[in-house]
Amino acid sequence: MALNIPVFYGSYRRDRKGIRLARYIVSRLEARGDRPELIDAIDVGLPILDRMYKEYDEGEAPEAMERVAESLRNADAFIIVSGEYNQGVQPGLKNLMDHFLEEYFWRPSGIATYSMGRFAGVRAMMNWRTSLAEMGMPSVSQVFSVGQIHKTLSEDGEPTDQAHDGFEKSFTRFADDLAWWAEAAKAQRAKKDPPY
Repeated sequence: MALNIPVFYGSYRRDRKGIRLARYIVSRLEARGDRPELIDAIDVGLPILDRMYKEYDEGEAPEAMERVAESLRNADAFIIVSGEYNQGVQPGLKNLMDHFLEEYFWRPSGIATYSMGRFAGVRAMMNWRTSLAEMGMPSVSQVFSVGQIHKTLSEDGEPTDQAHDGFEKSFTRFADDLAWWAEAAKAQRAKKDPPY
């Protein structure tokens, strides 16, 4: 079953490397037959959070915010592509995601992290698990983490000869785990209304 999966990315850095991972994920989801959509904070261009989407009257939200909200309402699952800033989450990504809330409910999320070093952004993952659960989209147990991203993925998001042997297999496990939970949640939403 093809799944609608928004892929969030939020680095604002001039030489951002994580876009490579976002591109890789989008291309591999497409190859699986899913319908990913890259939601890049720079492209969306929302300001620092003042009013959440739900705080606007119908039809009054900025156009970019409305477009993202529509993608989120149609989603079956979400993937968050995150680097690690001072052992925490990227502010641009968190700002983008905090503009929404109910649009995430009752759908699972997957966390993909990266860094230039060996830790692969996993300390950001620990912070994201708490936030995503609170936002109504708990994360699946599999995490896709990529260390030395500048050596592992090319500019267009393809694995280089320095990617480890199990790189593609790791992504498949991650995507399979997310798909299982997405299909289960979708079936449950179809059977009955959410509890509130």
